Amino acid sequence: MMATAAQVLVAALTEQGCDRIFTVPGESFLPVLDALHDQSDVDLVTCRHEGGAAFMAAADGALTGRPGIAFVTRGPGATNASIGVHVAQQDSQPMILFVGDVARPMRDREGFQEIDFPAFFAPIAKWTARIDDPERVPEYVARAYATAISGRPGPVVLALPEDMLSEACTTPPRPFVHRPAQAPCPDAMQTMVDMLNNAAAPIAIIGGAGWGPKARQFFQQFAEAIGLPVATAFRRQDAIDPGSSVYAGNLGYGPNPKLVERVQSADLILAIGARLGEATTHGYTIPPLTASDRKLIHVHPDPAELNSVYPADLAICADLGEFAESAALWHDEAVIDFDCGAQAHREWNEWATARPSGHDLDLALCVQHMRETLPADTIVCNGAGNFAGWWHRYWRYAGHPTQLAPTCGAMGYGVPAAVAAALRHPERTVVAVAGDGDFLMNGQELATAAQYHADLLIVIVDNGSYGTIRMHQEREYPGRISGTDLHNPDFLRLAQAYGAWAVSASTTDAFKQALAEAQGLRGIRLLHCKIDPEQLSAGGATISGLRAR
Repeated sequence: MMATAAQVLVAALTEQGCDRIFTVPGESFLPVLDALHDQSDVDLVTCRHEGGAAFMAAADGALTGRPGIAFVTRGPGATNASIGVHVAQQDSQPMILFVGDVARPMRDREGFQEIDFPAFFAPIAKWTARIDDPERVPEYVARAYATAISGRPGPVVLALPEDMLSEACTTPPRPFVHRPAQAPCPDAMQTMVDMLNNAAAPIAIIGGAGWGPKARQFFQQFAEAIGLPVATAFRRQDAIDPGSSVYAGNLGYGPNPKLVERVQSADLILAIGARLGEATTHGYTIPPLTASDRKLIHVHPDPAELNSVYPADLAICADLGEFAESAALWHDEAVIDFDCGAQAHREWNEWATARPSGHDLDLALCVQHMRETLPADTIVCNGAGNFAGWWHRYWRYAGHPTQLAPTCGAMGYGVPAAVAAALRHPERTVVAVAGDGDFLMNGQELATAAQYHADLLIVIVDNGSYGTIRMHQEREYPGRISGTDLHNPDFLRLAQAYGAWAVSASTTDAFKQALAEAQGLRGIRLLHCKIDPEQLSAGGATISGLRAR
């Protein structure tokens, strides 16, 4: 029988290992939905908003290392999904968004919901294209996978004219695409060793594009062998075992002041996989862009990232796993030992140990209790807001991957990411952490979680405010509250409407009791934490303190 382009598209996806698709269905790709009806080995997850579907695809790509797949319709569907594409781009995560497009004869007439998708998505995607020829569907799908996973991973967007999907296609799917192996140059490795031997106060900043279990294992082995302090880039805290004797903590918002001092005084910085973006470097000041008394070794799988912002004294373009393995296999006697790794780890342990703050519901103590109670490989998902700072500081991201958090600071990511994680890893504990404003950005995806029997715990930190903006507001315009107050629904009744177990807690003891009860249950569980708005950040910022300052 002659296959349609839509049937070949689905076959091409399964050839690439696709086993799950997130979607909000649209009439523009009905032939694809029909082709999926007979594809029992692809799990079609119907979401309640295209932004949620795209977030789930981005999170799935982060978990698997293969592109997460989403299908949305043209116009409003695509623009809603654009937030997930932006997250995948800034987070360097593989993703492919398929967009049902207007029929080819309707193009350039401002047809119903028409948008020039290659032009629209070009600034926030690695590659955008439209498939006009049904015979080229396998070519475009294979290229999309190759582009999404190679170099610095990222999102690809393919537009699918609805009339093209129903036409015949005789071209077979292309074979499975692998990420290219890029071994580091041996001469560059020797130069790196020489630079380490000449350093007095080195530090590594790790995590980012293409970082995986192999890179984690071997780089940790290398760093521990020579006593090299290792800091993680912003929201890359699972890049190393927090129990490692050389783990120095995380950079980004609210880092340990002693770690900041260590980075500022370092005479050699090894940036492995990290882009050294604005959040990680506190606006390109930690470390500064240039310094006469500091050397920079930058290792990244994409040559376009090397020397793009920070000038590198040694730039190595290599797959991070290959680089880390080469470093670990280098002769131990080739590099002198440092004692600063152990010192940095002690400083981090001190910083990441919670102490009572005096608040009725003390988030630091609550997170520390979660850490002591939940499995070490728990996957923690969060969107944007000051609330995340308590988990960044006091949680231990012990496995990989265990941290799903957007480096671009997109609100509403935590709940969809947790749904994706719960479906991908039903054997593991999954926790979504959200502020009250953050949760309501995509809280409707609880319906998706319920429909597909996802097992996850949601912790809402409710201070009746857009807390991060309130903090900035109190710092710049003390006492002049404008636009940041929130009047929230009854979160318990809202959760129960989705069939969830839900409990509210306003004290630390109540939180501990509720967490213990939640652990004995399955399905959707929601823990609503009502906190004092005075408790602004994990760093100790308070409304009264900012106003007094």
